[in-house]
Amino acid sequence: MQIDSLKVFCDLAETESFTKSAQINGVTQSAVSQQIGSLERQFKSLLIERSKKKFRLTREGELLYEYSKRIIETFNELHFKIDELKNVISGAIRVATIYSIGLHELPSYLKKYLRAHPTVNVHVEYQRFNQVYEDVIGNVVDIGLVAFPSKDHRLEVVNLRKDRMVLIVSPSHPLAKMQAVRTGVVNNQKFIGFDPDIPSRRAIDKVLREQNVEVKYVMEFDNVETVKRAVEIDAGMAIVPRGTVTQEVEKGTLAAIEFEDADFSRPLAAIYKKNKVLSPAMKEFLNTLRMDWSEEKGRK
Repeated sequence: MQIDSLKVFCDLAETESFTKSAQINGVTQSAVSQQIGSLERQFKSLLIERSKKKFRLTREGELLYEYSKRIIETFNELHFKIDELKNVISGAIRVATIYSIGLHELPSYLKKYLRAHPTVNVHVEYQRFNQVYEDVIGNVVDIGLVAFPSKDHRLEVVNLRKDRMVLIVSPSHPLAKMQAVRTGVVNNQKFIGFDPDIPSRRAIDKVLREQNVEVKYVMEFDNVETVKRAVEIDAGMAIVPRGTVTQEVEKGTLAAIEFEDADFSRPLAAIYKKNKVLSPAMKEFLNTLRMDWSEEKGRK
């Protein structure tokens, strides 16, 4: 019996998916099944109930999961402590990020991090916000990057900075030449919004309600890139993070306008699973985000 087999079993127990367990460990689904079978023969016990309805561990499986987690965490901690003694920063980091952070915030910081630590392999996945949380909790990834972090007893939250949001319009729109406006000017206007369940949309709607402003949502999308494309063709206006429209403003395909009387901002954060043992590479990655984004906040 090897540590790797116990890790595969733990990942399967946490994700409840042979596919995801295989993905996490870089093996095939068949290999996952074989390793589970090997563990069952080793302990002469069924570990998983073979039912098509719902994934479930047997009592023996739950016990093996509990002790295997301890073994893996102790082994990882030992490995990471030895690396720290040697002052080695290497290995792999799995990151899941929402689209707006991954496309517009992360690249420059990731480039700086990899320049300083070229032996680290950082794998980045772009996900909807709910999938980022699921992947972090399920141990599919090590670190998640989100806006408006949710409180969850299973997660640790590293607050990074607040991102300013602005009103965007087509260059042909009557407001396009304005530097700043009061929130009331968007009352009853056609709006391009994020999907209603997305945290940024909920936060925007909350501020609009507080200002007694109503808008007419004519289109809703799950990512900022599609929102921008709709505004460019003058289908409506939108409120988006300032950093996501830098290129469009420079090219003249969008106009960005500040708000004078309301605080449209979104907090950005990194999340990781509570009690997760972080490798030196992961710790340094979080430190890089924290320090660099704090410096940028100071410049703004």
